[in-house]
Amino acid sequence: MKPPILALKNVRLADGPKMLFDGVDLSVDPRSRACLVGRNGAGKTTLLKMLAGQIQPDDGERAVQPATRIAYVPQEPEIVGATLLEHCIAGGAAEYQAQAALDIFGIDPEKSTSGLSGGEIRRVALSRAFAEDPDLLLLDEPTNHLDILAIETLEAELASSRAAMVIVSHDRAFLERTTKRSFWLEHRKVRRLDKGFAAFDGWVEQVMAAEAEEGRKIDKKLEQEEHWLQRGVTGRRARNEGRRRALMDLRQVKVERLREVRGDMNMGIASSGLSGQRVIEAKGIAKGFGERTLLKSFSTRILRGDRVAIVGPNGAGKTTLVKMLLGQIPPDEGSVKLGANLEIAYIDQARADLKPDMMLRDVLTPLGGDQVMVRGLPKHVNAYAKDFLFTDAQIRQPVRSLSGGERNRLLLARALATPANLLILDEPTNDLDMDTLDLLEDLLADFEGTLILVSHDRDFIDRLATSTIALNGRGDVVETPGGWQDFLRQNPGYFSAIAQAPPAPSAPKAAAKAPPPPPEPKKTTKLSFKDQHRLKEAEGLMVTLPAKIAKLEADMADPALYTRDPSGFDRMTKSHAHAQAELAKAEQDWMALEEMREALEAGR
Repeated sequence: MKPPILALKNVRLADGPKMLFDGVDLSVDPRSRACLVGRNGAGKTTLLKMLAGQIQPDDGERAVQPATRIAYVPQEPEIVGATLLEHCIAGGAAEYQAQAALDIFGIDPEKSTSGLSGGEIRRVALSRAFAEDPDLLLLDEPTNHLDILAIETLEAELASSRAAMVIVSHDRAFLERTTKRSFWLEHRKVRRLDKGFAAFDGWVEQVMAAEAEEGRKIDKKLEQEEHWLQRGVTGRRARNEGRRRALMDLRQVKVERLREVRGDMNMGIASSGLSGQRVIEAKGIAKGFGERTLLKSFSTRILRGDRVAIVGPNGAGKTTLVKMLLGQIPPDEGSVKLGANLEIAYIDQARADLKPDMMLRDVLTPLGGDQVMVRGLPKHVNAYAKDFLFTDAQIRQPVRSLSGGERNRLLLARALATPANLLILDEPTNDLDMDTLDLLEDLLADFEGTLILVSHDRDFIDRLATSTIALNGRGDVVETPGGWQDFLRQNPGYFSAIAQAPPAPSAPKAAAKAPPPPPEPKKTTKLSFKDQHRLKEAEGLMVTLPAKIAKLEADMADPALYTRDPSGFDRMTKSHAHAQAELAKAEQDWMALEEMREALEAGR
């Protein structure tokens, strides 16, 4: 048997007063495929960084085989350099290897590193890792911001790679397809199962049942020893000191066990009462921007209680479809009718509203005070935060101290207190641990209202969706009863043309060597004030101008108008042309600014 290429032995690490790892042992064998699973805040990202050599343990040993090449893709990669190709070769990869890897993920090597979307950043980071041909690949939430087609591409590349790998991910379907070993980070230690993630849940249940039985034995033993101690240990101190020490050890075990028991999440959605039976009805809606067709004629009827998943590659128009269904932007053709008594809550997991220096309590109580209104009743902010597994100490800490999953849990806590009977969830699963995902699924399954879910998480869709709407980016839209697997069975090859499409052609290289690029500007994370104003203005024009154009057309249809008022007819003709041009410009600006906003927020 070959020795491990990397191993941690009896590793300990503290984060301030909090002990993250206390005697962690972990070994990575050549070509092994492992997942690292644990709750949010347990230290999964920190452990990956320790494996990568970016963090040193307080105690213990990290051993690596000589000449081992390690590639680490963090949760939030930074892409630097003038071009994407330059970034990919910065780690030592040959240029031809970098170009091949970028091509696999559909990326133009000559594209600038500025202004990338979240999905592009992720694909470039993965391309660089594969181009370096590592012996060990460490991936932290690699499917975040990837669409389903890109996730399947990643799965294929991992299957053909010779590298060993350790993967942290919330995506159950992805882990089931890619792993053959499981590491479980719990209670500051790591347990190992020599089976993939498909066997993880069953194994954890067995472990927890065994620990519960051991706990019952400890409780019984403690009860017996307490009884013995009360009957006179002082008279037999010399010969029974060992038994007394054993009792103290049992008490300490009990203390540790109680300390490690994880609280139960008590998530709930603030209901605003039932909506009408018909929530949304769309008939023959279509949308395009310039020469690009986002949506051809599409009709759907969403009824109370439906769970509708919207899937498709990045940029296919999923957000545009949602906005049309909600009546926020008008379709070019067709009509949308909203039902009665709708109260809408939108949960955006881009974390755009979370400022790093904000305290958790300030996020939950933006208007001040110490009460949160939950389902119509006031609740103390600390008690409400505990429902989402935040401690009293965390309530007074800044957002920057939270892990990615904890930040998403905080957004859920804030959003779910808002009364709603129509929930719009945009990638809600990013960075959430498995336990939180299970609880969120249970919550949504019991929700009396209606759900529209935009997600690339195939397992999450399969567990929740009553129907799936798929956009392929070429204007085609298909709705299929059921989840993702049902869609694939009923629409084989629907995305195949996109999956096989080559990346956009690169701009021709200049004959002379280009001058060095200017210093990188400070990374922008939101639209400028001017762009925000124009985006809001364009949205307003897209609502008001179609009605104005329709009225002008109705007035101009009067056959006697020109004879009666030729100058008025001329003014109407010019106004009509101006309004159409203004609408076209507003739509183009909205599309460009909305894509820019999404890219900035996704790349935070």
